[in-house]
Amino acid sequence: MTDAPWLETDRPAAPLVPPARASLYDRFARRLSEDPRARRLYAWLGPAIVVVIAAVLRLWNLAAAHDLMNQFDETYYVKDAWTLLHLGYEASWPAEANASFLSGDVGVFTTNPSFVVHPPLGKWIIALGMLVLGPDSGWGWRITTALLGTAAVLLLMLIAQRLTRSTTFAVVAGLLMAVDGLAISMSRVALLDTSLTFFVLLAFLFVLRDRERTMTRIAQAVAARYDGDAPPSWGPVLWNRPWIVAAGTALGAASAVKWSGAWVLAGIGIYLVVTDALARRRAGVLFWPTDAARQALATFVLLVPVALVVYVASWTGWLITDGGYDRHAGGNALESLWIYHAAMYRSASGITSGHSYASPAWQWPLLIRPTGVYYHQDPFGTNGCTAPNGCSEVISTMPNPLIWYAGVIAVLYLAYRFVVARDWRHALVLTGVAATYVPWLFLPDRTVFQFYTVLMLPFMLLALTFALRDIAGAASADSHRRLTGQRLVLVFVVVALALSAFWYPIISAMDVPYDFWHLHMWLSSWV
Repeated sequence: MTDAPWLETDRPAAPLVPPARASLYDRFARRLSEDPRARRLYAWLGPAIVVVIAAVLRLWNLAAAHDLMNQFDETYYVKDAWTLLHLGYEASWPAEANASFLSGDVGVFTTNPSFVVHPPLGKWIIALGMLVLGPDSGWGWRITTALLGTAAVLLLMLIAQRLTRSTTFAVVAGLLMAVDGLAISMSRVALLDTSLTFFVLLAFLFVLRDRERTMTRIAQAVAARYDGDAPPSWGPVLWNRPWIVAAGTALGAASAVKWSGAWVLAGIGIYLVVTDALARRRAGVLFWPTDAARQALATFVLLVPVALVVYVASWTGWLITDGGYDRHAGGNALESLWIYHAAMYRSASGITSGHSYASPAWQWPLLIRPTGVYYHQDPFGTNGCTAPNGCSEVISTMPNPLIWYAGVIAVLYLAYRFVVARDWRHALVLTGVAATYVPWLFLPDRTVFQFYTVLMLPFMLLALTFALRDIAGAASADSHRRLTGQRLVLVFVVVALALSAFWYPIISAMDVPYDFWHLHMWLSSWV
């Protein structure tokens, strides 16, 4: 043994481990960073391809189910929309009206008012499609819902891009929603929840735009008020926040589709107050809690009144005509509207009757009872059916099981990450999950359905996108870690796409053998 061990030559040298080669994605990302033109092309081409996929899956054979789906509310919303278009208010229909409507005799409605429990905007949206394409087929009464479902995919990508600062993961988020069975099926029936989802996502996008302006303005305004090293007692009260007004407008529209939009209005309001307070504390404002309360009053004025105006405006047809339900119950139109709303609330809160597809909110994460909104079966030899056990046409609001369960786990992961890192982006996504899910847990006796979760789905997908991004590896991670993580993400996406292809026939009313439909019933409660 020498005193200089590095001179020893009698022991074998440790094998050199060659560095892992950069992944294909990393090489692609490096090329984009070096080529602004390619980066701009990718920034719009990637999302554009996803939007096209979403549109095809939602619009293809949209009128396949020539039915008003008696078991669920399409039968009410379509006929309500048609009378709104002709009378300005929802009117009642005679018995056997569905058969008349489907045969083309759409004028059999009466002028007698019909009591409804949902505001009119969602039905006006359905009416717009029939105004353009006519009421002769499902194309007329479903087209606007399908288009808003497609637009919701685009909104999700815009939100994801602002949250992750990554076009790739924005595309991943949008692609998962584009191919998800719940999102597709709810875009292919004339229900209200897809319109609600569109307006809620629009509001969240506006809130993000506001944050991009406001946080910097607060920091700069407070910094300008420092007296040497002494922080100011008060920060600015910001009134020039047009994106908050825009968010209030979108949430007023959401509430005018379904009252559950008001829960999101409350959730976003709380989020804005808390984030304003924390921004003032970070900036060094001495009396930041009181200062935040001052700003909260301004935020309320910017957010809530415009939402109320939009909501009331959605009742214009009812207000300017005389035939609507309870139209003359009060001394004037607005008093009558209030009385009508009290009756609507009592009726909605009393919906506790049993239903074969009812699923309380605690079951939703477990996907125990997905909703079948349409089922038609032909026996062997009928309508060209060649399957021994018959043929089925089905519209099930079944989410992609892999995406759904992974999304549930991702929400829990994001909650953990928020506790550890206090990231405002995680807080915004969790606000969306809480506002669209938690209130239903306080209505255990209410008859509710799994398909209501289409409103929660985009926020689950945002949580899943954050989780997949973490799995893919941070930019600072070594090449081997990133290569492994990116391969896992790729496998997940490929399997999710395969499952979506497997499930698509039974969410889109394709004519399939009964045995093929039954192959999808992985749990007995799914039948």
